[in-house]
Amino acid sequence: MSSMRYIAISGFGGPEVMSVATGPRPKPGPNDVLVRVAAAGVNRPDVAQRQGSYPPPPGASAVLGLEVAGTIVAKGDQVSGFEIGERVCGLANGGGYAEYCVVPAGQILPVPDGIDDVAAAAIPETFFTVWANLFQMAGLREGQDVMIHGGSSGIGTTAIQLASAFGARVFVTAGTDEKCEACLKLGAAVAINYHQQDFVEVAKAETDGRGVDIILDMVGAAYFQRNLSALARDGCLSMIAFLSGPKAENVNLAPIMVKRLKLTGSTMRPRTDDEKRSIRDELLEKVWPLIEAGRVTSLIDRVFAFEDAADAHRHMEAGDHIGKIVLTFE
Repeated sequence: MSSMRYIAISGFGGPEVMSVATGPRPKPGPNDVLVRVAAAGVNRPDVAQRQGSYPPPPGASAVLGLEVAGTIVAKGDQVSGFEIGERVCGLANGGGYAEYCVVPAGQILPVPDGIDDVAAAAIPETFFTVWANLFQMAGLREGQDVMIHGGSSGIGTTAIQLASAFGARVFVTAGTDEKCEACLKLGAAVAINYHQQDFVEVAKAETDGRGVDIILDMVGAAYFQRNLSALARDGCLSMIAFLSGPKAENVNLAPIMVKRLKLTGSTMRPRTDDEKRSIRDELLEKVWPLIEAGRVTSLIDRVFAFEDAADAHRHMEAGDHIGKIVLTFE
């Protein structure tokens, strides 16, 4: 059986539990493709899995990694529309930190012309997540005001570009002036340094007291009450992570009723293959032309060699990055 190198974890813990190991090369199922990985994105869920708080779903690879770019080297007998040797990127259910990764064909996308492997590997996880939560679930449309917390993160930089491209006015929060400036360059209209300004006050001031229509939040408990205050009537709070924890105490729920607010939330990994295929199809139809035209891209913060995956995780946990962190394979 052919072998491959991958990043193993010796147990749950810090980045030091990660190391390069050798194991059998996976085989694609009937509806899968096998990708020889050229680059793999590094994401917060990878960190959470390494720490033991985000286990892979049943049947998924236990190897870290949720997005890859590379070349198809094998495919299942039920796969159509993709060919051996084709350059692709994809949202994996696991297994991305490896030289070869199995990806369901419904989660594979062709790499647009002019996009290199590093940029392609940084697309799937954030684009799937932003499209599902901000557009499908929260219903973002032209002319609305949207606030994106963590604007300089991979999710944030993607959300800024997509929301702007579809005609929304974008507010962002970030922790430094440098990060705020980067968000403005990507298309944000208002950037708020949360160490210096209150995002609720800014949202009200910039909307004549109305508030914003949608908030995309990855902070969680610490922002929950203030998010309710910052939303306009009939607004929507879309929650995708809980970096400050999932339990908010002493919360006044009255604004939800008084302002007819909607709350949505989701995680991407547990979604079914059919649900992910639906998101993929909409991305191909509505977003891929923007990427091909150069209007939307993945912002790369730093690239690490595959063997330095532990350092990539340390860099992510330090919180200084602007955009995506990517591993490359020689």
